[in-house]
Amino acid sequence: MTYNNQEIKYSLYPFKFQPILKPVIWGGSEISHFKGIEPVQEGIGESWEISGVKNNLSVVANGSLAGTTLEELIAEAKDGLVGKEVYQKFGNTFPLLIKFIDARDDLSIQVHPDDKLAGERHRSFGKTEMWYVIKAAPGAFLYSGFEKQISPEEYVETVQNNTFTHTLKRYEVQEGDVFFLPAGRVHAIGAGCFIAEIQQTSDITYRIYDYNRKDATGKSRELHTELAKDAIDYIVHDSYKTIYDRNINHPVRLATCPYFTTHLLEMEQEVPMIRSYVDLDSFVIYICMGGQCTVRDDKGNVETIRQGESMLIPARTCSVTLVPAESTKILETFVTQS
Repeated sequence: MTYNNQEIKYSLYPFKFQPILKPVIWGGSEISHFKGIEPVQEGIGESWEISGVKNNLSVVANGSLAGTTLEELIAEAKDGLVGKEVYQKFGNTFPLLIKFIDARDDLSIQVHPDDKLAGERHRSFGKTEMWYVIKAAPGAFLYSGFEKQISPEEYVETVQNNTFTHTLKRYEVQEGDVFFLPAGRVHAIGAGCFIAEIQQTSDITYRIYDYNRKDATGKSRELHTELAKDAIDYIVHDSYKTIYDRNINHPVRLATCPYFTTHLLEMEQEVPMIRSYVDLDSFVIYICMGGQCTVRDDKGNVETIRQGESMLIPARTCSVTLVPAESTKILETFVTQS
């Protein structure tokens, strides 16, 4: 794959970014512990690892381009950073948002609109996403999809009479559990869940139910009952949990959809893994779930990624060699080609 040679002006290499920490009332301390942030910060609910969301742009943390925003990188490097098809479709907007989420309390039940509805209502992309459970307290659970069939009218009724949770599929979770959440699927993260989230670049959320909680002033948070009504996918499935088989030292596919493909890479100590990206035409993101490893690309660049860090591999990269210093677990994600 041939890209515009912006690297003559802009030397591209594996990029790490400054985390964007989000203090919220329901956040805990897991993100600080996981990322090795000292002193430990309490009340951090999210860490936006790689973000192209306006007013929340990631900033490069390593190398000669430290201090550069992700938007500036794309504007200069164009398809050399993100890929030809990605740049043609998204321009200077980065198409994925990578997060860590630490729920000390139950999060509200939500749904996200698809591209069509989000475009019509908000001039935004929709929001399809996936979760990987990094850690879960005993008894921690989440909601994904419906347990039983309901109509749009019944949905409104159950929200109003506080029985909506009875219609949802509830899963007790543990480390390594995976849930794919296409736009339209009702979902919620329960207390004690610490997860990695991969999603489309969108911040459009319809809050359906919030357990009748009040804020510090005694007010209830706004619900988007009517907006959500047309966004919900009411189809019932037997299961909403992704089942996969572990395969040490070999990529395991966890999710693929029109927006992203994600693999799990589990590597044993000192076993190099060579990943070829010659025909991919997309950037690649590594999210380190545990351990650490050396990342060496075909251009001679060498970086280290550790637990709690995320790394962006430019699209012009043809191959990467990963050499773990210890047993290492990484999520690998990139834009699915049409």
